[in-house]
Amino acid sequence: MSKGAALITGASGGIGAELAKLCAAGGYDVILVARSADRLEELAASLSQAHGIEARALAEDLADPAAPETIFERTRGDTIEILINNAGFGVLGPYVETDWAAEARLLQVNVVALAHLTKLYLPEMLRRRSGRILNVGSTAAFVPGPFMAMYYASKSFVLSFSHAIANEVKGTGVTMTVLCPGPTRTGFVEAAGIAGTKLFSGGAMSAEEVARAGYHAMMAGKAEVIAGARNRWMMLGTRLASRTMLAGIARRLNSRA
Repeated sequence: MSKGAALITGASGGIGAELAKLCAAGGYDVILVARSADRLEELAASLSQAHGIEARALAEDLADPAAPETIFERTRGDTIEILINNAGFGVLGPYVETDWAAEARLLQVNVVALAHLTKLYLPEMLRRRSGRILNVGSTAAFVPGPFMAMYYASKSFVLSFSHAIANEVKGTGVTMTVLCPGPTRTGFVEAAGIAGTKLFSGGAMSAEEVARAGYHAMMAGKAEVIAGARNRWMMLGTRLASRTMLAGIARRLNSRA
């Protein structure tokens, strides 16, 4: 018998696809959301066959402000026990040179859609006194990010928002967790154009490793998890440095290697 459904955005690859696999293996039906219908359908069929759960694809572009409402309407008959806001992307370059249309889409996907989907699904979870929300943030949330200013700022929003709502829902049977990975080997890297930066000179985690850390933290009801021991130590160090110093470090990391 199904435990309910897990709705995962950005599920066509990378961390989102790995989180979908973990949810399916855990006995949850999965609703996969991304722009690529073919890749979603392929993953849905694979998960259904492997785990005997119901899996379906919703091809929606979260850069469209109407997408969250559309997704909500298309899932009205489902018990969404898990909401995973994973979709996101970055834009690399000096702020005066980057394309505003691309950065407006970034804000819509990374910030507005995440908050909107939470607004839509959280009330029913609270009514049932059961549900888990996982927001995928980043270690970028802890520092200012020259040459990726909008991306870093968007992840700061995700971190702050997630902790605030985690506190609001404490004791209700509903939990909110924010997952903060560092550099990770996913399609995000190529899409953002950061493969050649110094961010990856120290190595990167796999999407599977990151997803596992986030899934276990979500199931344990933790408010925050930083994926990887190296990343946890680095984020501890941010507490000792000024924002000016941190911006200088991020500037070097976001420069071409």
